[in-house]
Amino acid sequence: MEGKISLEDLPSIVSHLSDEVVSLRYLIQDHFDKEPLENRWLSIEQLCEYLPGNPAKATIYTKVQKRTIPHKKVAKRLVFHKGEIDEWLMSQSRKTVNEISQEVEQNLTKGVRND
Repeated sequence: MEGKISLEDLPSIVSHLSDEVVSLRYLIQDHFDKEPLENRWLSIEQLCEYLPGNPAKATIYTKVQKRTIPHKKVAKRLVFHKGEIDEWLMSQSRKTVNEISQEVEQNLTKGVRND
């Protein structure tokens, strides 16, 4: 494959390049697999797959615009830190009726003075 490339050489060259791309993909994936999952950065597509209900990209863009979801911009691309997303998800949970009742009772007891 030195010098000029002929049309006859193209299929073997494309095949070789395809094999190289696959090898690189595996190397990159191995690198990310060795990282703890909570330290991973997710693209918007990966985030849509990761979040419960698999929201649309437009939904994520709206949350980013309203600054209601943790995100960063790197080279004009949105990225999401998985650990921050997990914390955000946990903070989004709604309190149960029992938890609300306990909170009300605690607040009421704090307001009562013992003279």
